[in-house]
Amino acid sequence: MSDLMAPPETTAGLPGEPGDRGVRAALAAAADRVRGGDLGVAPVVGGLIVIWTVMQILNPVFLSSANLVNLALECVPVGVIALGVVFMLLVGQIDLSVGSVSGLSAAVVAVLFVDQGWPSWLAIVVAVALAVALGWFYSKVFNRLGVPSFVITLAGLLGWLGVQLWVLGPKGSINLPFDSRLVTFAQLDFLPPWLAYALAVAGAAGLYLTGHNRAVQRRRAGLPATTERTLVLRSAALLAGLVVAVWYLNRDRGVGWMFVLFLALVLMTHYVLSRTKYGKSVYAVGGNVEAARRAGINVRTVYASAFVMCTTLAAIGGILAAARLAAANQSSGGGDVNLNAIAAAVIGGTSLFGGRGNAFAALLGILVIQSISSGLTLLNLDSSYRFMVTGAVLLLAVALDSVARRSRASHGRA
Repeated sequence: MSDLMAPPETTAGLPGEPGDRGVRAALAAAADRVRGGDLGVAPVVGGLIVIWTVMQILNPVFLSSANLVNLALECVPVGVIALGVVFMLLVGQIDLSVGSVSGLSAAVVAVLFVDQGWPSWLAIVVAVALAVALGWFYSKVFNRLGVPSFVITLAGLLGWLGVQLWVLGPKGSINLPFDSRLVTFAQLDFLPPWLAYALAVAGAAGLYLTGHNRAVQRRRAGLPATTERTLVLRSAALLAGLVVAVWYLNRDRGVGWMFVLFLALVLMTHYVLSRTKYGKSVYAVGGNVEAARRAGINVRTVYASAFVMCTTLAAIGGILAAARLAAANQSSGGGDVNLNAIAAAVIGGTSLFGGRGNAFAALLGILVIQSISSGLTLLNLDSSYRFMVTGAVLLLAVALDSVARRSRASHGRA
């Protein structure tokens, strides 16, 4: 979260200097990055604002607290799957089987939990472990045989769909008990208002503390750092936004626990990618695999981890989708799940060329896609319009990425 919202630290002032100078320097550095082709999250945030404005004008119900609560919950299953896709795109690969893996995982949980009478937690563990094994299998075929990830996962898309149908058997559909903990978590569990506000405060405090610690480290190293005033201002802005959001959602049912789980996964992924040696290795492999190999990075291990993370998060997303619908059937993970997960990662700002993007791409991208879907549903328009609009947004996102990539190359920042 700190990297997403933090201003650049290369030109900010030092302690004791006027705070306004730090803010001005941050804005100037941000403008310089945009000119150099580093657009950040600005395009997708701007697009989301436009979509919400248009949908609200066309139907005043769109931004109602009730619809936004539903929108947040509907974002979670595919958003979690998109988070796994981000890992694959960052290393310059693709996984076309995330929909089938998610559907298979949902089917395994339903069969073990309902038909076999296993505890729900144990059924979930088995399904996730199976997904880990699938990712490991992908990585072995990719690393050992050199088969392109596109082909491997395309085969997986077809193969795991067949396994899903075989697991479900002649019934083809298994309903999950409405009173089960799994279903209530996805449909009925919401944070108490006091806890939601407490988490909002904790989020703003976390942003300040991470920014402050990083600034201290940079000053000790003799590098320019963000001023305290800038840190306080951005944390206060985040706090105000979160408090307003919590207050507005609490006018209806509030903040769902399932959405909190999604945010927690996004933040943990962001930390891993931005603050750990492993995360730097992921970006290095996606940016230039040969340079990463010569720098001593175990490229095969990085690829294997990306495959495993992608299938694991696909399994979690599929299980949450089944819990949300209280059923697993032959269409679980099918339809547009696969394409929406990949589109969400790309629309959110993850580059198809590898090496650029972050965990927040999954959150922002799925918000865009789900906002389009929700708005068009409220307008009583069929799914054909949703596919066309989403396709246009996806094309625009890829075009912006291509233009930005050329701009970075021309400025020596590719």
